[in-house]
Amino acid sequence: MENHHTRPTIMVTNDDGIDGAGLQALVQSLVSTDQYQVLVCAPETERSAVSHSITWMHPLHVKQVEIQGATAYAVSGTPADCASLGISKTLFPVVPDLVISGINMGCNSGYRIMYSGTVAGAREAFFYGIPSISISYDWIGGKSTANDFKLSAEACLPIISAILVEIRSKTYPHMKCFLNIDLPTDISNHKGYKLTKQGSSIIRMGWKKITCEAQVGKILSTMTMVADSTKIDMNGTKVSQESPNSLPFMREILGIKEGEIDADYYSLQQGYITVSPISALTHAEADAEAYFKMWLPGVTNGFSSPAQ
Repeated sequence: MENHHTRPTIMVTNDDGIDGAGLQALVQSLVSTDQYQVLVCAPETERSAVSHSITWMHPLHVKQVEIQGATAYAVSGTPADCASLGISKTLFPVVPDLVISGINMGCNSGYRIMYSGTVAGAREAFFYGIPSISISYDWIGGKSTANDFKLSAEACLPIISAILVEIRSKTYPHMKCFLNIDLPTDISNHKGYKLTKQGSSIIRMGWKKITCEAQVGKILSTMTMVADSTKIDMNGTKVSQESPNSLPFMREILGIKEGEIDADYYSLQQGYITVSPISALTHAEADAEAYFKMWLPGVTNGFSSPAQ
């Protein structure tokens, strides 16, 4: 057996909270291989749809928790906070070879990537040159079970193992991108792995004025059917009656725009495990850049720089 001190180190975070079923299944799968040193640094509570927000003006509180086979800490911060703290050598004595964020309850494809705390956990590690992956399972209420997280974790093990081989041989392009992986609802019958790109699928959301607390429950029950697979962060906080002048509003799901047929969300719905390389930089389409190259000189014509 390989010496434990030479085993690759994997750090796991998420946005569903350290007790999330997806994270627990992933850690158990990693530990069961006996090939990795597993660290966990994850939010102490649900922090879905917080995107890449970070804690800046006040300290984080960290508590060690028990997860069999791993060294684990619960943090009072966001997924990006957890990733940053976990790779800093302030909390753990080593910098992980690989950071994995997930497994998220709900897919993160298309524009949802921008809202996702799960993806942000991997992106934060990428910012600092640490190879990273975000993993999400397309959970559907009434269809999915906790065992699907176990199957999803097992399905990702070949990719994780292959990435670590590339990292060790110094051939992995971790400075250029990180990977976003989505697993289909029927994971036990998936069609295999498919390299995809981020598309423009998006959850269409509107706003509804709340006139009574009963409406809150009704909207949340409707959102749960979709939010189980989208991870829109609705905490069900009761409408405050403290200010008679306040107008309470809540988001509501209007539908889903599926996006391109050659992109991540469409392939996921076809039953593939989608693997999408993502960069932290956002580039405009080439034709848009060409448009503004022609447009800007006309706008600024006649205006001189103060330095001139």
